[in-house]
Amino acid sequence: MKQLFFLLLLAISFESNAQRMKSIFNGKDLAGWTTHGTEKWYVENGELICESGPDKKYGYLSTDKAYKNFELTLQFKQEANGNSGVFFRSSIEGVKISGWQVEVAPKGLHTGGIYESYGRGWLIQPKPEDEQWLKEGQWNTMRIKVNGDEVNTWLNGHPIIQLKDDKVGAGNGFIALQIHDGGGIKVRWKNIRIREL
Repeated sequence: MKQLFFLLLLAISFESNAQRMKSIFNGKDLAGWTTHGTEKWYVENGELICESGPDKKYGYLSTDKAYKNFELTLQFKQEANGNSGVFFRSSIEGVKISGWQVEVAPKGLHTGGIYESYGRGWLIQPKPEDEQWLKEGQWNTMRIKVNGDEVNTWLNGHPIIQLKDDKVGAGNGFIALQIHDGGGIKVRWKNIRIREL
């Protein structure tokens, strides 16, 4: 009887947590987001697609709202090259972004690690054995938790990094998706959901 009661409480807790997760991509258009740069951002079959444009430069799609402490989940599929990322607590002038990026890149290039743009560079990379959790050419699930000066990432249910950093803790700003420069990049995104902490 006690086990049944515990399982019921657990189920209610999971359902409550799922209900607090709010979609920030409507699957129809880019409402609630702003593009930066000349690279391509569009919606197709309920998926958000980023693709290199003719300039082959950096491009960003940022939330109109700033988020400080949050848990974010999303899915991505790399179709070509796949060098992208998820920025948090960030700001931008033109296409020069300041903030922190959770890396999304081809296998072996540190997906789930944290990079500080126009600052200290790599703050933390995944352990070599954790590079294997990226499924190339398939849908991947990324979870990012940013709370105070702590950042945690998971890829396909596997913990990737844990970081504590005072500078990150002092940061503020939006969430953004990135297209890396160099051209030939195409990444699909869906099920972008957030829970503010």
